[in-house]
Amino acid sequence: MIVLENLTKSFPTPTGRKYVARNINLTIPTGKSVALLGRNGAGKSTLLQIISGNMSPDSGRVIRSGAVSFPVGFAGSFHRDLTGAQNARFVARIYGVDTDEMLDFVADFASLGSHLHMPVRSYSSGMKSRLAFGVSMALDFDTYLVDEVTSVGDKAFRRKSAQLFHNRMQHSSAVVVTHSMSEVRALCNAGAVLENGTAHYFDNVREAIRYHKANMDRSQ
Repeated sequence: MIVLENLTKSFPTPTGRKYVARNINLTIPTGKSVALLGRNGAGKSTLLQIISGNMSPDSGRVIRSGAVSFPVGFAGSFHRDLTGAQNARFVARIYGVDTDEMLDFVADFASLGSHLHMPVRSYSSGMKSRLAFGVSMALDFDTYLVDEVTSVGDKAFRRKSAQLFHNRMQHSSAVVVTHSMSEVRALCNAGAVLENGTAHYFDNVREAIRYHKANMDRSQ
């Protein structure tokens, strides 16, 4: 379970402060795969960073129950001068798992071929996301934070990613950011909509999609 208590986060802009979160109180239940929906620029990726602990809120707090992943798809967690394999081994050591098992899993899943042994700075954004997804899914987390990564790659890779994700959801929770409503329906059973610094939780993902689409229609 993840609880956001009176969470506020903002950034200065030339026209004033931009609020990603304004005194948000939200509970993400255990055992749910929650779609985090919102228009472009609403702050979904920023909120994932705050939930993961990579970014601090202005005020309020995040209460985490169990192990929470780094945001999958966030390539900034890798050292750009190390190879993909070296980064995978480094993460394995941090989390105390077998480095060879981690590398075998990532090599099989990410399908990077010889690029796995090249510096991450040479990777495309898609390759970085595939590496990040493979490294994260090789680890056992109670809650996975996923940012657009399931849309990376060709149809076969996306199908493989979705299957692996569903397997992990048999015993874990997730917060998923994606602009694809078909992916939301396929991967998630609940939803939260971020709009103008507020967040509304829906235990039924279809209700979350309807609310999100109504927000988008009002802005057109």
